[in-house]
Amino acid sequence: MPLRLTLRDALARSTRPLAGIWICSGSPVVAEIVAGSGIDWVLIDQEHGPNDLGSTLSQLQAVAAYPVTPVVRVPSHDPVTIKQVLDLGAQNLLVPMVSSAGQAQEVVRAVSYPPLGIRGVGSALARSARWNRVDGYLTSANEHVSLIVQIETAEGVDAAAEIAAVEGVDGVLVGPSDLAASMGILGEQTHPDVVAAVHRTFEAVRAAGKPVGVNAFDHAVAQSYLDAGATFVLVGADVALLARGTEALAARFSSSDGDGDRPSY
Repeated sequence: MPLRLTLRDALARSTRPLAGIWICSGSPVVAEIVAGSGIDWVLIDQEHGPNDLGSTLSQLQAVAAYPVTPVVRVPSHDPVTIKQVLDLGAQNLLVPMVSSAGQAQEVVRAVSYPPLGIRGVGSALARSARWNRVDGYLTSANEHVSLIVQIETAEGVDAAAEIAAVEGVDGVLVGPSDLAASMGILGEQTHPDVVAAVHRTFEAVRAAGKPVGVNAFDHAVAQSYLDAGATFVLVGADVALLARGTEALAARFSSSDGDGDRPSY
């Protein structure tokens, strides 16, 4: 039974940058709606979204019918969580807050079977190998999994070249929001110093021959990062799209003059 292309392979084959949308709601219905939009990839978020293993599995199943590449962001470097998410059938992992080559090496070990790593073997029991329906899964598992690490601190920016050079790291995603916080300018992810740090990370990762991406919900900012060499970009999130869309409808059709003008139910 064949498995889908990884994000690593999709990036290598693409002639253009790949656009993604964050799924933070924890809803399989929303995940399916987003997956059917024509977007290139989706990010199912366990770090800041209300997702456990069950809801993550449901979302992976919901998006599987669509020509979209799903990525799961795990909440931490924890090898047990990484093992469980891989066993769910996630082929693409995003690991947050990687700030050194040593941390990147430990994450690579967590996603790899022995002798290269420490991933526990449960392919006969899990969706990852489709319950042993994927021929040779144990010996070819690394071909079916891509690992993206997230640089989100000033220390990570300084170590970006070393992080990207770690064998088994397939790409780097820069997180400007936490990066701004680590630089002492919380909430200012478009501050010139933050943007300059993102650009330095781009240069270091690209010099290592790895794809680099970024999170940028503002369209002009996203385009500027694409112009600077980003090969994959998160351009929105389900919850943000819902929040802004409903606010726009409310502003147009609902009175904002006070509760006295609202109908009672």
